[in-house]
Amino acid sequence: MDKAIERQRVLLQHLRPSQTSSSLENIESSISASVCSAGDSAAYQRTSVFGDDVVIVAAYRTPLCKAKRGGFKDTYPDDILAAVLKAVIEKTNVNPSEVGDIVVGSVLAPGSQRASECRMAAFYAGFPETVPIRTVNRQCSSGLQAVADVAAAIKAGFYDIGIGAGLESMTTNPMAWEGSVNPKVKSMVQAQDCLLPMGITSENVAHRFGVTRQEQDQAAVDSHRKAAAATASGKFKDEIIPVATKIVDPKTGDEKPVTISVDDGIRPNASVSDLAKLKPVFKKSGTTTAGNSSQVTDGAGAVLLMKRSIAMQKGLPILGVFRTFAAVGVDPAIMGIGPAVAIPAAVKSAGLELEDIDLFEINEAFASQFVYCRKKLELDPEKINVNGGAMAIGHPLGATGARCVATLLHEMKRRGKDCRFGVVSMCIGTGMGAAAVFERGDSCDELRNARKIDSHNHLLSKDAL
Repeated sequence: MDKAIERQRVLLQHLRPSQTSSSLENIESSISASVCSAGDSAAYQRTSVFGDDVVIVAAYRTPLCKAKRGGFKDTYPDDILAAVLKAVIEKTNVNPSEVGDIVVGSVLAPGSQRASECRMAAFYAGFPETVPIRTVNRQCSSGLQAVADVAAAIKAGFYDIGIGAGLESMTTNPMAWEGSVNPKVKSMVQAQDCLLPMGITSENVAHRFGVTRQEQDQAAVDSHRKAAAATASGKFKDEIIPVATKIVDPKTGDEKPVTISVDDGIRPNASVSDLAKLKPVFKKSGTTTAGNSSQVTDGAGAVLLMKRSIAMQKGLPILGVFRTFAAVGVDPAIMGIGPAVAIPAAVKSAGLELEDIDLFEINEAFASQFVYCRKKLELDPEKINVNGGAMAIGHPLGATGARCVATLLHEMKRRGKDCRFGVVSMCIGTGMGAAAVFERGDSCDELRNARKIDSHNHLLSKDAL
């Protein structure tokens, strides 16, 4: 019982609106906990005092295309980003001048150049000069970090409406180290491990935790199979914004106008037997191959967040609710384990347990770390990356977080009442992990149990009994 009461207190504390100074006791008096007939571990009835939690009203992405060979190989990065920035405004009819800030996750491009490209993209998308924009770089979690930064700013009262986005053109900006490395790095193992190629960290995870080549190849095949099925059934149409661009013939220089509307890295016919023929890339005796690693990709995504009260005033449907975010540090030599540490941290801060999470979007940087995290957390495979992941769809580093948010929330919307809470998570180069918890947008209203209960029952839901 003590555990259940503590979980309730954590959840109530989390839901306290930033604009009020009322005590936790006052907040508790404005919420009536109730036994949830569905056995939902976080059932609560929210009253109007919680009208200003942070909600997502739109989340879109471009198609994800293979770097240097795919549909965006001849497209400028700012044009890729502009497409999704324009979409979140046009599809919601939000006045762009009302946006308080745009935060864009990006990894590989030089900071000042990418910052300028993002500002240019905002102008292309129709934003006035009064709307600011900045970039953020936390490696592979940059897109998710952008969403979290905007959510935090809204909660803090800095502004009411913001956009968290992500952009990466791995065609334009390949992975490389510029300049010399500080010799001091040799004196500290952890600092030295920050320079390890990501593929070597994958091999380290596979070796240290016994993830077999068979398991990795099977995970890759599953990813392609699910992504192909999602594409064929039209699931991604809800989240993908087609991009009008051009393809340049490398031999003749001729330009051909095209509209890119689907991910071009998915291999529907991938098989374990075919992947087994691929040689290891990073270590002669290793298990990490091009087939069981994430793809090098170009793409962008954008998420429109605002206070719930603003969304209600505008009559906007609420796609999701931002609940919590956590970033953690892990051993750089096995950076891929990050989600296994970050997910429990984020879930706990939301007042939930892993069993309460209905869907997971875990970035498939490498099959080795993806399989490890799944097994370590004992997650149901049927709940993870149900429409495929980065091994099939691609991993445009700075955009992946925003892409995952879009994929998660649209899938949660499709599933309706059977899906209440979702998690987005990824590992981060140099040894970190990040995770965020989201709630389906209409679940607070549709799934709440408003029945009167005995005053002596303080439990959050019946499965805490």
